[in-house]
Amino acid sequence: MAYELAQVNVGRLVAPLTSPQLKDFVDALDPINALADAAPGFVWRMQTEDGNATAIRAFEWDTGTSAGVIVNMSTWRSVEDLAAYVYSGEHRAVLKRRREWFERMPEAFTALWWVPEGHRPGTAEAEDRIRHLRAHGPTPYAFTFRETFPPGGAVPEPGQADWFCKA
Repeated sequence: MAYELAQVNVGRLVAPLTSPQLKDFVDALDPINALADAAPGFVWRMQTEDGNATAIRAFEWDTGTSAGVIVNMSTWRSVEDLAAYVYSGEHRAVLKRRREWFERMPEAFTALWWVPEGHRPGTAEAEDRIRHLRAHGPTPYAFTFRETFPPGGAVPEPGQADWFCKA
């Protein structure tokens, strides 16, 4: 069976998306998403029919005291392809500014897992993977860049040192 890597990441907003504080973030969304869409190994990105991922409602149980939660979910050919996009170039520059736009989250806010090729995960599946990762740590069911698992594998593999954002 062929697999694709699913990823979800959530962010608790420090202010509403319409606020001046989040203007740079909102302005960067379309260009950054276009880079992802064109990146080697990119397969699919969750979005509404009009191309807006920020309008998708999920993780509302995880809002806390924030101005709301936004979710990003996509599928990729491999962990390496996703990491190459996430930790390089323009995306890394935006990632380094995340503290301006998102609350610190002490618990896991990103989860990776393998799905059958062509499967498009939904928000309920993503919420389940985040909850599982928070409760059990990295497992083949939900893992992180720091500790990955091969498709169908139970033996963890360490992530590469350049896959971690120091920001």
